[in-house]
Amino acid sequence: MIKLLHVEDDADIREIAKMALDLSGEFEVVQCESGEDALTTVPGYLPDVVLLDMMMPGMTGKQTLEKMREIPEMAHVPAIFMTARAQQAEMEELRSLGAAEVISKPFDPMSLADQVKVAIGK
Repeated sequence: MIKLLHVEDDADIREIAKMALDLSGEFEVVQCESGEDALTTVPGYLPDVVLLDMMMPGMTGKQTLEKMREIPEMAHVPAIFMTARAQQAEMEELRSLGAAEVISKPFDPMSLADQVKVAIGK
């Protein structure tokens, strides 16, 4: 099982993503509704991959990833961003921060699990 931490402030998107990932049968999904919540969850649940919403109140996905990278065990965990603002410049900036992939919203629930697996080389 691939341990995935999903950080998303929109409850509907969390539910759709969880159903899509659960359907594949290959993911153990833990979800958080904010970057702050994710940072308190990570020490007890070290994921194999992090799926991060870009635009969230409080901490953005980018800020959340920067803070996660300060945790030694999280320094090299692949991160995938989901964003409604998938402009080329922003996508390149996220990849320069170490994003394994940038998925545009609205995303296709039927291909989400495959997109995550391709991004992390599984």
